[in-house]
Amino acid sequence: MKVMIFAAGRGDRMRPLTDACPKPLLAVGGKPLIVWKIEALARAGLRDIVINHAWLGAQIEAALGDGSRFGVRIAYSAEGEALETAGGIAKALPLLSHDPVRGEIFLAVSGDIFCDYDFRALLPRAQALAGAAAPHMHLVMVPNPPFHPRGDFALDDHGRLSLEAEPASGARLTFGNIGLYDTRLFTDIVPGTRLAMTPIYHAGIAAGTATGERFDGRWENVGTPAQLAELDAMLSAAPGR
Repeated sequence: MKVMIFAAGRGDRMRPLTDACPKPLLAVGGKPLIVWKIEALARAGLRDIVINHAWLGAQIEAALGDGSRFGVRIAYSAEGEALETAGGIAKALPLLSHDPVRGEIFLAVSGDIFCDYDFRALLPRAQALAGAAAPHMHLVMVPNPPFHPRGDFALDDHGRLSLEAEPASGARLTFGNIGLYDTRLFTDIVPGTRLAMTPIYHAGIAAGTATGERFDGRWENVGTPAQLAELDAMLSAAPGR
């Protein structure tokens, strides 16, 4: 299974740090945010990685190279101007699959989140989704952080996602920017189109082809210089460092 790491965002809330450095290359605990993610993927046996970039993308390619020193293979999808999530995936489809129309499952994750999620947990789910007649998606959901108290979607006891504002069962949770997707969800998007994921999520939920799971481990959306400094201090003070 291939992996796409999103690294094209401008990181406006992280300014001025991101004026001269792309957000995924900001360091915590002695290494860039995106390197923590690459190492976690490699530990899970996921070694074919596609990284999209726009803002200061040349720095990302120079810093990570072909991925060999991390034990992975990295290909890059340069956007020039950020195409948002769905648009970025559509442009990168030739790198994610030799035949996207046939339907292949890939993992997508943001390059600027920090978590201890074990990506191996998604491998059985990916195998199950690969045999589906219709394209599916599966999202990793997390408890709502203080900056997003209302969450994104409701998750019931059967793992189904819904858009209920006040769910009768389950709870509204926040999407953790980790998900499995079928390439067929993106084949109708013209490459170069700027498009967010929201309509694709809503269509999948309406069709009953969107599932999810709850993750209660460590997960942080590192959005501001203060959050970055706090995480860096925490990791730097961890035992064994």
